[in-house]
Amino acid sequence: MSAAVGDLDLLVDAAKAAGDIARGFFKADPEVWDKEGGQGPVTEADLAVDRMLREELTRARPYAWLSEETDDDLARLDADEVFIVDPIDGTRAFIQGSEHWAHSLAIARGGVVDTAVVYLPVAGKLYAAQRGQGATLNGAAISVSGREGIEGATVLASKPNFDATHWIDAKVPPVERKFRSSLAYRLSLVGEGRFDAMMTLRATWEWDVAAGSLIVEEAGGHVSDRRAGLARYNNRDPMLNGMVAASPKVHDALVARLL
Repeated sequence: MSAAVGDLDLLVDAAKAAGDIARGFFKADPEVWDKEGGQGPVTEADLAVDRMLREELTRARPYAWLSEETDDDLARLDADEVFIVDPIDGTRAFIQGSEHWAHSLAIARGGVVDTAVVYLPVAGKLYAAQRGQGATLNGAAISVSGREGIEGATVLASKPNFDATHWIDAKVPPVERKFRSSLAYRLSLVGEGRFDAMMTLRATWEWDVAAGSLIVEEAGGHVSDRRAGLARYNNRDPMLNGMVAASPKVHDALVARLL
């Protein structure tokens, strides 16, 4: 078994173990705190999953660690390989009892994600991808939609992304807006071909999109920041300049219209 295949198996097993922990807190009135700086809520489930994943993954591989729920250690900047993890992406959905939250696990090498898993334990959906080997949902190959035109394209995004101030000549493209709480899940749904695109135009944390971005790429889609730049990971400030991910022609049309 190659190291890369071993890494994918490792992430799959870790995601399933994370699901076992999280389900124990789901709809069980977990303790909730608000993070400083308006960064949203965190629950005892997020922290329990984070502890397990960090212990198990870093024990298995000597890779650096970047996670939403772990204090950042800038020693990761000297590492070529890094785990990029969101223990629970879609914490608000988790608190509200929705099934649309996910464990998002990725490995980046040299700033490029090459192994990824997004797992929705309540919905029973496990997305996985490995660079150069395609993307899967529950073991079956997936691909992005074949839509070629922007008109009527289904785009997963929050309402502020459609403010006219983001678009050339204040003309919002004629798309159909959809929404899911988890960015990782939005990306995975694009990879699955259920929606044509997703976008988030504000500064975006790496752990929210690292795994899902590879799933879209390996499903045949295009992924970039809002300026059509390639996403690079394990930055000192672990944020990207937004993200647009879609079937190729829809992606290019969206990016071309953004200010």
